[in-house]
Amino acid sequence: MYPNIDIHSSGLLPDDDPQRISLHNEVHARPSQRIRLPALVIYVVVINDGITREQECEHLRCLPGQKTLTLEQLQNNFLRLRLQGYTLRWERHSEFTRYSLVQHLPEIAQLGATDPELLSYLTLPQGWLAEIPGRTFAAVKLAMVHGDLNEPDELLIQARKWFGGNPIVASLIGRDEHSLAVTDFMLRPSGFERMLVIMPLNASETRAGRVSQRLLEIETYRLMALKGLPVAKRLIPELTRAEQQLADITAQLENKAASDQELLDTLISLATRIEHATVAHAYRFAATQAYNKLVTQRIGELREKAIPGTQTIGEFMQRRLSPAIATVEATAQRMSYLSARVSRASALLRTRVDILTETQNQQLLEKLTRGQELQLRLQSTVEGLSIAAITYYVISLLLYIAKAGNAAGLPIHPEVAVGLMIPIVLWVVWRTTRRIHDKFFMPH
Repeated sequence: MYPNIDIHSSGLLPDDDPQRISLHNEVHARPSQRIRLPALVIYVVVINDGITREQECEHLRCLPGQKTLTLEQLQNNFLRLRLQGYTLRWERHSEFTRYSLVQHLPEIAQLGATDPELLSYLTLPQGWLAEIPGRTFAAVKLAMVHGDLNEPDELLIQARKWFGGNPIVASLIGRDEHSLAVTDFMLRPSGFERMLVIMPLNASETRAGRVSQRLLEIETYRLMALKGLPVAKRLIPELTRAEQQLADITAQLENKAASDQELLDTLISLATRIEHATVAHAYRFAATQAYNKLVTQRIGELREKAIPGTQTIGEFMQRRLSPAIATVEATAQRMSYLSARVSRASALLRTRVDILTETQNQQLLEKLTRGQELQLRLQSTVEGLSIAAITYYVISLLLYIAKAGNAAGLPIHPEVAVGLMIPIVLWVVWRTTRRIHDKFFMPH
């Protein structure tokens, strides 16, 4: 390990990105545990929805000698407490918090015992486990003991006795078959499952810690992956009804059995339901896929080797977990496809409405065009009548003027003079009217 150096004052590099240190130290956030055999590991996982770090810190302070525990010590989501006779690890994740207690396993509960009762050997304060903030999601009692792996059949006989005669799954772990992992995946009245790991005398404490961590993570992530299954089962009937409704809407859209407004309202209601289901459950389905990948990865890291006549942990998971994951994935895809089909149906309806609207607009435009033509004809007629009327009034005015001049002694004949003026007046009025029309009605 390198000594602690203040890299900010080294002067050898530009200023650090604000996230550099935290992201770099993330690789050291949850170091592997070192377990000395024989050991008893009590593992409890609780859902931490609505549970704050303050509540968890307050509960950890109830342990002997932890009254001075501060909230800052929990900010990295990991804490290891070394207490008298046992070690306790606290780890907070996005959806759950897990507690791991490691202590010595009494000889009376090791191989050779018949269905031993393990909780009575706990060194934790009485009632501390039951008061952990949150709702229990997983609980495992893992016993880790020494044994001769050269005789796996004999070990399995003792393991079956240790599990009380229940059917077990078991596998040799590692390329060099350094461990034997056994479990029955049975939930007992105490609320705990049981696991048993047998390792040779020369097994290192680090290896024991890695094996326990992988086995416990497999069980945790298996259960977290299965959280999407009840959601999928609840959604299946709803998706079936939605698909039938969409089929009915499509048929009505094809046969024009309902008005566009009715179909649009129904589609909007259906799309809203599908979108609500997608928003509400998309995270759960995505989390199921992510946790399932972690389960597969951890099983691969075990490098299992089968013992003849006994199912391995990986085979058990493949048979029991895969159908559930397939159901969740199929439901997620079904929901996505249904949303896409609703969008296509909405697009078809919008297209039909747009075409109908365009047809109506075209008909309205044709009516307006005919109205404009009639208006132009009427305007031409009115202009012609206006020219005649104006000419009539101008000629009448000229006739009165000519008569007045004749009466005044001018040598003119009023009717003849005005009659000769009629073509001139008519042309002047027509010309003036055209100029006014061109000025106000012709485009510029």
